[in-house]
Amino acid sequence: MASNTSRKLNDVEKEIVDKIPSASLEEIKQLLSEPGVRIDCLDEQGTTPLQHAAFKGRSDLCDLFLQRGADVNSNNHIDGYTALMFAALSGKPALVRKMLCAGAKTDPVNRVNRTAAQMASFVGYHKCVSTINNFISFDEVDYYTKPQGLEKEAKLPKHLVTPLVELLNNSYLHPLKVSYFLEANPSLLENSHKVQKVLDIMCEKSMKSADTNDVMAIKVNYYSFMIRNLAKSYNEKEKSLNSWIKSLVKGRDSDGFAEKPEKLIRQSMKEFIYIESDLFLQFIRTVSPVAIGDYPTALSVLTNCVHGQQFKNDNVSCEACGENESTKKCSACKMVYYCSQRCQKLRYTTHKKFCAQLLKEFEELEKKNKDANDKENFSEEKNGEQQVEVKEDSGKLEEAVEKIEIKSEV
Repeated sequence: MASNTSRKLNDVEKEIVDKIPSASLEEIKQLLSEPGVRIDCLDEQGTTPLQHAAFKGRSDLCDLFLQRGADVNSNNHIDGYTALMFAALSGKPALVRKMLCAGAKTDPVNRVNRTAAQMASFVGYHKCVSTINNFISFDEVDYYTKPQGLEKEAKLPKHLVTPLVELLNNSYLHPLKVSYFLEANPSLLENSHKVQKVLDIMCEKSMKSADTNDVMAIKVNYYSFMIRNLAKSYNEKEKSLNSWIKSLVKGRDSDGFAEKPEKLIRQSMKEFIYIESDLFLQFIRTVSPVAIGDYPTALSVLTNCVHGQQFKNDNVSCEACGENESTKKCSACKMVYYCSQRCQKLRYTTHKKFCAQLLKEFEELEKKNKDANDKENFSEEKNGEQQVEVKEDSGKLEEAVEKIEIKSEV
């Protein structure tokens, strides 16, 4: 593949750029195989195909371009935008993470002196901001796979680096989501003591370094706590997390609220030893006076601590795991949403006790909305009738004035 020496695109390169929003992966692959195509070719704005794909949210094409050697840190854009900035503006945390894993730098600024994280924050993509600010590179964890100093054995086996990095860089904090991940990556549970030791060291480094990172320390402490508790259940229940996962979604009899996730998060913070942390104190002051089941929940406060203050989110969340943008709705009550069939099935035992009550609430809500709409429509019709009456009265008045004028002339 030819190297990039000019901003002028040849015909095939122009076709690639034009087709990035809608073309199939195979179609772009075919075009890339044409002679003379440069993987980092620049259009008139200095934008590379990788940057175009990142802005359009095409994760599949980003993978392809990166595999073909695209420069993730290309800085030829006329306004100073990088692939990471474009990925952040797409609003997709997974795509942002992909760029970071490919070696994208987080500190370059564009023409308006904003970094990728600042650009994402400006447009309200807070998960993208958190992904950038809390990213842990492969090398940071891989460091623990090599004996240091007088050590005869490394702290962490090599095969655990990838799943551990993936866990630390994921944005979810709900105990059920963490459990799903660890269920799919049991090696972290089978080596839980080694993983916990590494996480505890990372937590200590975050708090004792020159640039204290409370956010990272609290996040790492939380994952260490979760791994310890899940490993215990995993080993006691014949290498299975089924019982543990079911216990997380079981709701209390009074209102169906799942208490265990809330208690786990509170307990994890109780075990955080760096009590001088401002972020820790903020969590304690906020959560302590709140009864379990009331708002704000420990999960919402922990999310704000780790991901930053969240603005109002209109997306519905999963009743079981809290995942945003959940689309599966209970067909009976139409008040509860789920992100997957598994979450819906797990939560069903609790939900069925309250489904009829929720349906009644839904019908009352629908009736209120209908009454409000009818009232609004009636008000609009009334205003229209009044306007007609005013016009009619105005016409009669003008007619009367004309008659008076005629009589006076006579």
